[in-house]
Amino acid sequence: MNAQPQALADRPLAPLPVMPLPEWLVLGILSQRPAHGFAVAQLTAANGPFGRVWQIPKAVVYRAIGRLLDARLIVPEGTEPGFGPQRTVYATTEAGRAAIGRWLREPVEHVRDIRTELLLKLALLDRAGDDPAPLLRAQREVLTPLVAALESRRAASAGFDATILAWRRATAVAALDFVDAIAPAEPPHP
Repeated sequence: MNAQPQALADRPLAPLPVMPLPEWLVLGILSQRPAHGFAVAQLTAANGPFGRVWQIPKAVVYRAIGRLLDARLIVPEGTEPGFGPQRTVYATTEAGRAAIGRWLREPVEHVRDIRTELLLKLALLDRAGDDPAPLLRAQREVLTPLVAALESRRAASAGFDATILAWRRATAVAALDFVDAIAPAEPPHP
């Protein structure tokens, strides 16, 4: 009888949708609580909690909402009552919740994206009250071999190639130091 659930568990996960960062951020915000586009735009504005990391213009927020609707990752849930223009409230679908849940656990692959993508993931996790430790451990697993590879490649390079590799290594080491600085301490093993 348990063969069916085990077979489902053994199936590989479908790949995450390929979306630009604004769509992931909007999906993450809407996964925490349904909202209308203007409310999302306030969160991503310069003085908003996510805008402190990376600002998204209001027009880009509304485009992201349209793309998420087309991808069936969010749905209209109703309208916000009140005066002024009618504001449609959006909520995530089951597929949207699954996608954002997986995205928030996946480490950032490129050091150049840590400043935006990793910080936004950490901000979303913090806002939801979720533990960032699994993401930070996964991020460390990506960065550690990258630093080692850059060190060995730099030793074998010369000229401007050595300069570029030194820069890449320094930024990767800084990213790794950042992850280690904010990662919760591992509990001692009994």
